[in-house]
Parts: sequence; C-alpha cells; structure tokens
Amino acid sequence: MAGRERVLRMSVELPLWRALAGYRVLTMLYAAGLCVTSYEDYTRPWIAVGYDAVLAVWTLATLPRVRNAASCTRTFLAVDLAIALAGILLTAFADTHQRTAGGPTLPTIWTGGAVLAFAVKGGWRWAAAVSVVVAAANLAERGQVAKDTLHSLILVCIASVGIGYVVEVARASERTLARALEIQAATRERERLARDIHDSVLQVLAMVKRRGTALGGEAAELGRLAGEQEVALRTLVSGGLPPVARIPADGAVPAREEPAERGPVDLRTLLAPFARDRVTLAEPGAPVPLSPSAARELAAAVGAALDNVERHAGEGARAWILLEDEPEEIVVTVRDDGPGIPEGRLAEAEDEGRLGVAQSIRGRLRDLGGSAELISVPGQGTEVELKVPKGAVAARGKKKAEQR
Repeated sequence: MAGRERVLRMSVELPLWRALAGYRVLTMLYAAGLCVTSYEDYTRPWIAVGYDAVLAVWTLATLPRVRNAASCTRTFLAVDLAIALAGILLTAFADTHQRTAGGPTLPTIWTGGAVLAFAVKGGWRWAAAVSVVVAAANLAERGQVAKDTLHSLILVCIASVGIGYVVEVARASERTLARALEIQAATRERERLARDIHDSVLQVLAMVKRRGTALGGEAAELGRLAGEQEVALRTLVSGGLPPVARIPADGAVPAREEPAERGPVDLRTLLAPFARDRVTLAEPGAPVPLSPSAARELAAAVGAALDNVERHAGEGARAWILLEDEPEEIVVTVRDDGPGIPEGRLAEAEDEGRLGVAQSIRGRLRDLGGSAELISVPGQGTEVELKVPKGAVAARGKKKAEQR
C-alpha cells in the first residue's frame, strides 16, 4: 500500500482462535459419535439426539464467531455457555442416574471449548469465573462429588486460567511493541525533517548571520536576528520526540507520502554539479546506477559534507570527491585540505543542536543501510567516507515496492 507502513502484530491470539475453532468442531463430532455408540443405553435417546443435533448446528454456524476477539461478542459467549450448561443438566433426563454417576455428560468435552472462549476473549479472570459455573452445573447433575468429575473440572479450570493469563501477557506485549514502533517512526520522521531543515533553512540563516555581521550597520542587526532564529530552530529540531498518536484499530501507522520510484539513476549525474573551482570530482567511466531515492540521499550527504568544508575549512580550502563502484558497495569519499576538526568538537556540536554530521550525513547513510566514517587529524584536513552496500539498497527498494 502506497505511503503507509503496517505494524505487524506477532500475536498469539490468532493461532489460539484457530485452535479453538478446530477444538469445537472435533469435540462436537466426538459428542455425536458418543451419542451414536451409546444410543441403546440412553433411557430417553431422543433427548440426546435432539441436543447433539442442536450442538452440531450451533457449532458449525458459529465458526465465523471464533475467528477473533472482535467477532466473539459477549452475547455469543453467554449463549454458548448456556448451551453447554443445558447439555450438562439434560444428561440426567436422557440417561439413568446410575449411568451418569460415572459417565460423560451430553456435551462431553465440548464444554471445555466454551470455557476456553471466555479465556481467550477476557483473560484468566473470565476463565476462572466460568469454570466455577461449569463446575457447579456438573456437580448439580451428578448429585455427588465423583473422583473423575472432580479431576476433569480441575483440569479444565487450570487449562483455561493458564491460557487466559498467556493471552493477557501477549496483549500487554503487543501494546509495548506498538508503542515502540510508534516512537521509532516518530524518531525517523524527526531525523528526516532535521536533515531537510539543516540542508536548507539553517544554512541560509547561518549565511545571513555571517554576511550581516561582516557588512555591519542595519545588516548586522539582521544578522543578529538571523542568528537568534538559527539557535531557536536548532534547539527545536534537536529536542525531544513529538507527541505520537495512538495506534489505529487496524494497526496501521501512517507514513509520509513518497513519490513512486522509476528506474535507477546514474549517481554521477547527481554528483557532477558539486564540481567547481575548488572541488574536484573523480568518477568511474561507467554509470553508477542507484535507485532514485538512494541516489538523492547519498548526493545530499555529499552536499552536507561539502557545506561543512565551506563553513569550517576556510575560504581557500580545496575538496576532492572520489566515487568508487565496488563489487559489493558504492563508496563516496569527500576529502579537504583544511585545518581538520579538533578532538571532541563533533560531540560538542551535536549537543548544541548542530546536525550536519549527526543527521545530514550519518543519519542519511544509516537509513540507507550504509555507514559514514569521518577521519580528521588537526592540521591535515578531514576525510568523510560514505559506504552504501548494494544489497542493502536493493533490499530497501524491494521493501518499498512491496509496501506499495
């Protein structure tokens, strides 16, 4: 689906609902088979046959109801439990008391499915409450506490309460996962906006500040105001996470719309405009194909590195761009002959909200599945090496195509 990312819910609920549906069908067939084999032993067989017919129709007709928690309503659960309890109490009328004292009830183990539905829908508390009701009905039908009856009731209670607890834990884990994915999506969107702002607005404000200060007079006041806005904007884009909306019921997290990708582009054509008087570009003789989005991001990272050269290496500094098309990766190296970066300056700049290296360069390469390595020796210039694995770029493009 275009422009949207789906939150994949790795839930234990769906397999449990499928298993419950299968359990209900199998136990319904078991109850019907037991009715057929014991037909002659019933005192009133027509009661047993009538009940099993109703049980079969109900079980098959309500299979869509046990697909998920939304379709399994409280009304359905109440009727389902009522049918199970009715079968238990009707057993005394369909058979003699002597036989029922040690034999199964009319719904037999189908009753466990009704209890498990409450467990999957409402958790262990619902399961415990319904288990008590079913136990009371069995004891009322038996008229005494038989060993086999007590054993079966305890087994059903433990199983349903255990499954209900697992479902509650799974739901809590899903909520935590959904929140983490929301935060991750919000963080990536903030980083993208921070890169775009750094590459445009912040650069312009910084230039106005420098030029205004150099010109003096009214231009100096304008430069001062531009500097204040630059600081405020840097603080904003490097601040905390923005509020994120609650995840929709369908589990979808909206993402920004991106233009449809066409065929690959030659990275050389995007790097060529960077070549000028003090910037030398060395490139292969053959095209270097990349997906349009990956090529744009890599070229933008190169542009950010050159902006840093212009701002920090001095007016007379020279820069060299080397594009290499390796078998496994694409490497772009940006080197300058400036004074280099003092130790600890990058960390200090990031703390001040200056995102040139942290986001405009490293952030872009990280999103492409690559890496950005910066090597700087005071007095010997700076070298930025950008690496993008070809496999990572292809996988990223394939994933976007699948999402569309």
